[in-house]
Amino acid sequence: MVKLKRVEGDALRLERRADGQLWAVRGEQADAVRVRRLFPWSGEHCHVSLRDADNREVALIGPDQVLDGPSRRTLDEAIVSAGFVLEVTRVLAVEEEIEIRVWRVDTRQGPRTFQTPLDDWPREMDDGGLLIRDVAGDLYRVPEPESLDARSRSLLWAFAG
Repeated sequence: MVKLKRVEGDALRLERRADGQLWAVRGEQADAVRVRRLFPWSGEHCHVSLRDADNREVALIGPDQVLDGPSRRTLDEAIVSAGFVLEVTRVLAVEEEIEIRVWRVDTRQGPRTFQTPLDDWPREMDDGGLLIRDVAGDLYRVPEPESLDARSRSLLWAFAG
């Protein structure tokens, strides 16, 4: 049973409230939810299910879902805290090619190479970490940029300020 029904003009908003929970809000209706990323976890067809305490789907967010800026940031942070993110431990190289930037990094999950659009930049999180979304929708987090080795910091700060 879908609790949040789409009503014309009522856009889905996501917010983190004082109780620490993620809330899905549409019009006058609000539900505490948790994030469940659906398989496949990467790729342009990534979907996120927002589920209530009874594990019922409250909303489904697809790759073409339009969210306002604060809701998108809240969703990104919820995905990070849900553990669906690769944690960067070292930046080995960042090279610009036509229309894309190619990153080679080491993560806690192993070495990775990924691409980002040239006009897409790492986003600063509230806790001081950085979040990078690749062209396939995967998320890479640098939890403490200042604790990286000097070369990694130099490569990263060229793009993250």
